[in-house]
Amino acid sequence: MNTLSFFNPRFTSDLFDVFDRNFPEMGKTEKAIVPRVDVLEAKDKYILDMELPGFSDKDVDISLKDRVLSITSKTKEDTKEEKKEGAWLVKERRVTSFSRSFTLPEDIDSEKVEAHFANGLLTIDIPRRPETQARAIAIKA
Repeated sequence: MNTLSFFNPRFTSDLFDVFDRNFPEMGKTEKAIVPRVDVLEAKDKYILDMELPGFSDKDVDISLKDRVLSITSKTKEDTKEEKKEGAWLVKERRVTSFSRSFTLPEDIDSEKVEAHFANGLLTIDIPRRPETQARAIAIKA
């Protein structure tokens, strides 16, 4: 049988997770998460990858205004009312939400931004304007 650890100095949030699970009426019904993001600067574009396991493309909203890229989501709680015999022993799944915003550099081409979602990974391609990219200048003799 596994034992339950109430305190782990490396992961202090475990204590609060245990508390929330044992006293759900005192905890929130919505849990905010902070998805992990990788941003790559390529020659002609920026590529933003965000891990979103358990989400679908319909769960995520993306907006771009004044060079601020906002990515938000709120998963809906299952509202199906099914007759079930008995009482819940464990019910950990909740409504999950997040909001991340990024201020983009001035050299982006906001009209050509594209987003793709596959296998829990959101990829946003943010092209750079050609006139802002470095170019070689020929020397005339």
